[in-house]
Amino acid sequence: MLIAAAAGLLTRMLIAANSPGPADVRIFAGFAKAVTVYGPVRIYEHPLPGLPVYNHPPLAGWMLLGLNGLSELGMSFATLIRSPASLADFCCAILVFEIVRRRAGQTTAVLCGVGVAVSPVLIATSGYHGNTDAVAIAFALAAAHLLADRKSPLAAGVAAALSISVKFIPVVVIPALFVAALRDGRPVLVRFAAGFGALFALVWGPALVTVPVHLKENVLEYAGGTYHLWGLVRFADVFGLPDSVVTFMQGGGHFLFVLACVAAGVWLAWLRPAQLPGVVAVTLGLLLLLSTASGLQYLTWAAAGTFVLGFWEGLAYNSVLGLTAVLGYSGRSSVRWSEPVLELGAAGWVVLAAGLATGVRHILATRDTPPVACPPLAGPRTSQRSGTAVN
Repeated sequence: MLIAAAAGLLTRMLIAANSPGPADVRIFAGFAKAVTVYGPVRIYEHPLPGLPVYNHPPLAGWMLLGLNGLSELGMSFATLIRSPASLADFCCAILVFEIVRRRAGQTTAVLCGVGVAVSPVLIATSGYHGNTDAVAIAFALAAAHLLADRKSPLAAGVAAALSISVKFIPVVVIPALFVAALRDGRPVLVRFAAGFGALFALVWGPALVTVPVHLKENVLEYAGGTYHLWGLVRFADVFGLPDSVVTFMQGGGHFLFVLACVAAGVWLAWLRPAQLPGVVAVTLGLLLLLSTASGLQYLTWAAAGTFVLGFWEGLAYNSVLGLTAVLGYSGRSSVRWSEPVLELGAAGWVVLAAGLATGVRHILATRDTPPVACPPLAGPRTSQRSGTAVN
């Protein structure tokens, strides 16, 4: 398992070191220069000519400050900016293995962990694109694992706060994590809340006190782009729905979709708190399914999580949408949604919907007992049983 994860990391870093990457690499370089000038807190209140809105949570600013410092020592910023996501994928492969082997046996766990390591979705989005989505998703899954499997609520709270401090996307799973902590009793809830609150105050506190309005506008209310390339808005175009429908989905409807994801996660966490990693995977996958934004890097949100739901769910998603990502990043343009990519994306959306449906079914069908502890990799092998990761 470690060999596969290391090989995946090496592959990503070789791509990062030998390719220019998409426009996001240059945009992040511009953000890093701006953060160096204005600081990780004050950057939210400054216009950045030639750059899009700075919509990244406060911890990302500190990361960019450090990466810019390393680049000034002679290291390639284009390689550096893709290193955190690549390292996160390495950790996520091990993490998925640990989650799955407690629920579906050693063989399935190895297959799922290797699936994350060699996922073409993650290799393309982390090694080539290099946004921070993979880091945020890894912390979200780590929070669920620490809370449900490791019984470490304080560390789980810290991981949960880190996930939304890198990118705000995992905010949809935070209520589910709190509900699962509550179901484990008041002491667990208190420790989880303490870890979450302390880290949140440390990272977010200065920006909330100094530039609350700009932070709200740039980060909390950011709804993504307005292209019609993925999911619901893509299907709205295909079926010729009025423009007002798409406008609603990308406006007020966007927040209704987010609330639906939160509600689904809270419901599942209340019913099956011991299956929290699967609940987090479903919630993040549902967010992608209902997303009205179009970005190939967003495919990261469900890439590892579908392997938590089951090997075949993960294999189907990462195969179809892996091809989507690879084709989307190839050609003259660094990111190109050609007609084949759009068709593959639509097929991948259906695959994702089916995987989430079977994932929810397996979670609800599973008796909610704590997952059994498995021996370390070098220890005696337990009996292996087939099935999905939550069986």
